[in-house]
Amino acid sequence: MTRTLASLLLAGGLLTAGQAMAGGEDLTPAPAVNNGPLIWHNESLTYLWGKDYKVNAPIQQTVTLESASAWTWGDIWFFVDNTRYNGKEDSQNGRYSYYGEFSPRLSFGKITGTDLSFGPIKDVLLASTYEFGEGDVESYLLGPGFDLALPGFDYFQLNFYYRKPDGNRVPSGAWQITPAWAMTFPVGNSDILFDGFMDWVVNNKSASSSERGQSDYHANLHFNPQIKYDLGKAMGYEAKHLYVGVEYDYWSDKYGIKDSQFFTTDQNTASLLVKYHF
Repeated sequence: MTRTLASLLLAGGLLTAGQAMAGGEDLTPAPAVNNGPLIWHNESLTYLWGKDYKVNAPIQQTVTLESASAWTWGDIWFFVDNTRYNGKEDSQNGRYSYYGEFSPRLSFGKITGTDLSFGPIKDVLLASTYEFGEGDVESYLLGPGFDLALPGFDYFQLNFYYRKPDGNRVPSGAWQITPAWAMTFPVGNSDILFDGFMDWVVNNKSASSSERGQSDYHANLHFNPQIKYDLGKAMGYEAKHLYVGVEYDYWSDKYGIKDSQFFTTDQNTASLLVKYHF
């Protein structure tokens, strides 16, 4: 079985599990569907090509399967990346690697039937994320989340997490702030969508005396927006299905590895993208 097929099967299995329990990408509500607790859902495939990546091989192609959904109890955002390294093998992962996140949030407003809005806050949630992939990357994140009503934004989420790595990685935990947003701008007979997220791990913890020799997880900032043109709408087809554009990727101290003159881990690059929603 290829790694690409394995990643897609893993994505499908986790999404099915999440649905049985009863977010992020374009969370603008689609028309409601009559499917029990499911209010709406949206899936997409993205192809990315870029270069000048750090830590891993510098030239990369990535295919991303993504899903966003709203439920009567909250929302779910899920994605899995399958990355091919071009030019040379990655020192840790070889020619391919995969990485994903599964992020359900419980809405206190929906669950209790109470209007929790005040000021710019629309809802208060319990946010969680499970990070998984090749290598020692598994982590569990949990904390409060907020949906905000901000002028000009299609949506704006702000989640505060305590992140706990799996196993005995150092440090044993850290705090993370994650905003996610989307804005739509009409341009001619179509639209430009500006959306993305930022992961900001705000605190450092040094290894204790008994943990010397192990790598510390350094505070880091990952800013990952996309600017996309609705090509499908411009060509006279249904809007919000086919996009082309650019993804910008800035990551200081990538993977929590401190940048130094001996090993550059500050990443500043961009990738061309094609994205299809189905």
